[in-house]
Amino acid sequence: MKAVLQVVSQASVAVDGKTVGEIQKGFLIFLGVSDQDDEEVTEKMADKICRLRIFADENGKTNLSLADAGGELLVISQFTLYADCRKGNRPSFINAGEPSKAEKLYEYFVECCRRRGHHAEHGIFGADMKVSLCNEGPFTLVLDSSELFKK
Repeated sequence: MKAVLQVVSQASVAVDGKTVGEIQKGFLIFLGVSDQDDEEVTEKMADKICRLRIFADENGKTNLSLADAGGELLVISQFTLYADCRKGNRPSFINAGEPSKAEKLYEYFVECCRRRGHHAEHGIFGADMKVSLCNEGPFTLVLDSSELFKK
């Protein structure tokens, strides 16, 4: 599982001109799922992201978690995080998860974040989405479960 996490002051996602998810301060997460992922990896990724202390405290230090900062989540599915661009000029997406499995784990990730007490909005899996955001900092992290949770 791969996640591109951006700290935002606001973010929204629209499908067919209609807003389907919107948050204020929090994380915009682009989430990619591979065929090697499962519920255990999904739980660990949600836990890691929800516990990250990357919001500024009263001294300007990145010391506050999502809960400490009163933040929200907007989660967008993005299989293109598994693009392989090593050969030729057209990316291969062979490493992206099979769509039905990926959708289940994407939805499970959102559920995991909600179970941890966070307000979580999301896009529509597989849809052509228009994402708007105001990145704070900018502060962007890339998390890869294959590196974070090596067995």
